[in-house]
Amino acid sequence: MSRAERLLRLVQLLRRYRAPVSAATLAEELEVSVRSVYRDVQTLREQGAAIEGEAGIGYLLQPGFLLPPLMFSDEELEAITLGLRLSAEHGDEALGRAAAEVVAKLRAVLPKDLRVMLEGTGLLAGPARERPTEQVDLAEIRRALRREQKAEIDYVDQRNVASTRVIWPIALGFFERVRVVVAWCEQRQDFRSFLSDRIQRWVTLPSGLPRARAALLRQWRERENIPAQV
Repeated sequence: MSRAERLLRLVQLLRRYRAPVSAATLAEELEVSVRSVYRDVQTLREQGAAIEGEAGIGYLLQPGFLLPPLMFSDEELEAITLGLRLSAEHGDEALGRAAAEVVAKLRAVLPKDLRVMLEGTGLLAGPARERPTEQVDLAEIRRALRREQKAEIDYVDQRNVASTRVIWPIALGFFERVRVVVAWCEQRQDFRSFLSDRIQRWVTLPSGLPRARAALLRQWRERENIPAQV
């Protein structure tokens, strides 16, 4: 059992008792040492838990305490850390900065043992391969996705044919060598994928998407037989 899981169980155990319960009783139920219970009680107090009592007397959790949501299992924290490192390496510049800010926020609120694990995990994100330079700001594309707005783009295809199109952006894919905008193209009346480095101009339009982006994305996934991601 990880430390985070043990803290969660300790809170649940304390909620079962209406009178002070000894550290020895808690240690027996958690299958840990009494010293571990002392440390865990102190950690919960640092997280804001109103736990009355002390060693040799017993502990009582006052009602109303909600364990902070930033309590993760070992594997959950590893998944978060790896995801942030991948964002920093393979995302655009703004996503890289955001990933670093998330790590800083996690360091500020996680218990000490989880903070040590966050900083010391051995899961690494490999460096991104060299990609063609983009002329458009990927942060602007991501804003259009969040706000579910249409966009007008100037695009040059693989045959070097230029065109201006109005699209309904539904996804932005990050790959090792390219980034791809998935959208409904009004000109083609169909879904199309656009390499971001071939987009010469991007203008987010004030008009919203005629259909919900989630519904369009689901339709595209079903047609392309692409499973949903977490």
